[in-house]
Amino acid sequence: MAHPTEPETRRSRRERSPQTRPLPTRRELRERGLASGSAMSRPTEDAASAPAREGGGSSEPGVLTASVRLPASVYVRRRAVAGAAALALVGLVVAGATGITSALSGSDAAATDPVAALLGDSAGDVPIASTLPAPAQSGGADPAAQPADDAATDAAATSDICSAPGFAEALSSGSDADVIAAAGGAEPFRAAIAAGAASCIDLHEARRTWVVVNKLNALNPIDYWPEPQARAEGVERTSGGHMRADVAAALSQLAAAARDEGAGEIGVNSGFRSYDFQVSTYRNYVGQLGQRNADLTSARPGHSEHQTGLAVDVVACDGGCGAIEQFGGTAQSDWVAANAHRFGFIIRYPDGYTDTTGYEYEPWHLRYIGPELAALYADAGYRTLEDFFGMPPAPAYAD
Repeated sequence: MAHPTEPETRRSRRERSPQTRPLPTRRELRERGLASGSAMSRPTEDAASAPAREGGGSSEPGVLTASVRLPASVYVRRRAVAGAAALALVGLVVAGATGITSALSGSDAAATDPVAALLGDSAGDVPIASTLPAPAQSGGADPAAQPADDAATDAAATSDICSAPGFAEALSSGSDADVIAAAGGAEPFRAAIAAGAASCIDLHEARRTWVVVNKLNALNPIDYWPEPQARAEGVERTSGGHMRADVAAALSQLAAAARDEGAGEIGVNSGFRSYDFQVSTYRNYVGQLGQRNADLTSARPGHSEHQTGLAVDVVACDGGCGAIEQFGGTAQSDWVAANAHRFGFIIRYPDGYTDTTGYEYEPWHLRYIGPELAALYADAGYRTLEDFFGMPPAPAYAD
């Protein structure tokens, strides 16, 4: 009897029944059937309905009769099924090995048909799927194919002009025209400043013709007083009319050309204003208009172009000089707009650029920047010094 905790098995039953012959294996049955040469008989209905026991179909209890043989077709079918199963198993193994190899090699080709592999078909007879195009990589594109940023290009292409031969000497002891010439001309000079490649050029420096003074740029020094000063010869005036001597000479030439070319007489309304004078002027405008409106008309002390001696307000003087507010729309105004650059002047506060300059349209306000820079300014179509030198707009004071 089997141990209560052990499951009863076929072997334990055989050991407990020594008189019973062990069950034959399937191979032994086939061999016996082949040896006897007779077919295996079906169990009788009684044997089929008898209680199950070891073996069956024998008069002796527990003995299985093995005198019959199964039909040959049965064995053929069994072999066919076994062969098909083996073929399928081999196919799966080959397919798995192919997939692993493809994954390791990183190939994009289609997986090989396992049946074709078993049959020995060549790879060339199997159509290979087309590979998908690789997506564009944003970080690996050819730099030459990318549109270049203009400012970056200018900065890369322009070396610091301060290291150019003779430039430092011209800046320390030469005229402003000498400095521009040492840079290679007006455009290299302007481009270097706009690209940040002119570290020794200070656009706040009040004594330079290229100084940019606006609501964000105060003069350096803030109480600058230009010398020498003069009045423009042969030009009518409605006030003192002093300005830097070189500016006065250029204005005389401008007025003479306007007269000779039929535009009429041009006079001076206002020229240089000192820091202290600008204090009183600005206070008067604030008292009359309020500070917000005054800032659109008059500069605060230290932020006025008039303090540099480079600015002049002009008027039309046909049969008497008018006010500056009457200058726009006159023949003199039209001529000045088209020709002022010939003499080194620009209209500093053009119409429609208040958001950049911080001031309303003033066709009478001329600013001297020298003939080289003024010619470039006009030819290139610039309208403000801020844009000319690559500076930010200055529509309002910082405070």
